[in-house]
Amino acid sequence: MPAAEISSPSSVWPLGMPAVGQRARRSRTVQPEDIELFTRISGDRNPLHYDAELARSSRFGEIIVQGGITTAILNAVVAEDLPGPGTVFLQVEWSFRAPVRPGDTITGEVEVVEVRADKPITRLRTSVTRGDGVVALQGSALCYTVPITMPGA
Repeated sequence: MPAAEISSPSSVWPLGMPAVGQRARRSRTVQPEDIELFTRISGDRNPLHYDAELARSSRFGEIIVQGGITTAILNAVVAEDLPGPGTVFLQVEWSFRAPVRPGDTITGEVEVVEVRADKPITRLRTSVTRGDGVVALQGSALCYTVPITMPGA
């Protein structure tokens, strides 16, 4: 698809072609139920997520949520906000810096650092920050946006 077509919001990016420096974020409060839901999906029954006594004696000091719960907010930002609908991860590189616990409010944020002119591919800087300002995750993601037709478009 020629670059001129890519810049058309309806051709690939339903929300418009991303620009370097553009940012998006979403916040949510992690609930204890999220641990069980994630376990049902993944099978991850690590006792650090379930056993309060064991978790208290660990370096974390209390129950922590699975990493997939922490990263899931980035899936939402990428698929819903920036680059937007039709976007999938091609590659991620994430470093977990601090735990997330039930009750924490987390904010996932992405920043566009590169947009390819020849393909609907973007490179993003990514982070998840807890409500207390501690960065729980930092990294990057390479994303591809599949051309889709939005309902009502």
